[in-house]
Amino acid sequence: MPRRRDVLTASLLLPLAPRLALASDETERLLRAGGVVIALRHALAPGTFDPPNFTLGDCSTQRNLSEAGRAQARRIGQWFQARGLPPATVRSSPWCRCVDTATLAFGRTEPWPALGSPRGSPEQTNADHLQQLRSALAAASAQRGRFEAWVTHMFVLSDLTQQGSSSGEGLVLRADASGAVQVLARLAPA
Repeated sequence: MPRRRDVLTASLLLPLAPRLALASDETERLLRAGGVVIALRHALAPGTFDPPNFTLGDCSTQRNLSEAGRAQARRIGQWFQARGLPPATVRSSPWCRCVDTATLAFGRTEPWPALGSPRGSPEQTNADHLQQLRSALAAASAQRGRFEAWVTHMFVLSDLTQQGSSSGEGLVLRADASGAVQVLARLAPA
């Protein structure tokens, strides 16, 4: 059971969270400097989890973006385009809602299994994917003047950063000298 002081502290900080999420000036500055990854949770896709017996290569069997989600993905792309911020690399989970988000936002993507949903995967596969993501983040962090965009799932972002995210929200990530993942800024959902 949480202590009263912890609950009080959390309730005082909660109103600050939306203001922090709207720090797009800092997000833009970090992306321009490079050496970061903007890791986006896929755009709005109603429901939770995929239907039983879904097939990864068959979008008709998966939970997909709604029309609002498709519009949200386009707005994400417009934010980057309006600022002249093209990502050097765009990678996405192979799930259709992530591929569609990346394609609608950036016009291209490279599906990458490491960004795939960990739900239903063996524990060792999830650990291997997390290690691949950390290694790729460390490599991207050494590349000043360029940034990568990754589109993935809530669970992947949570495992990688130990923080939550909303549909369409972007987390600006960098690996520090020890390889630890840092969340430097957030881009509010479009």
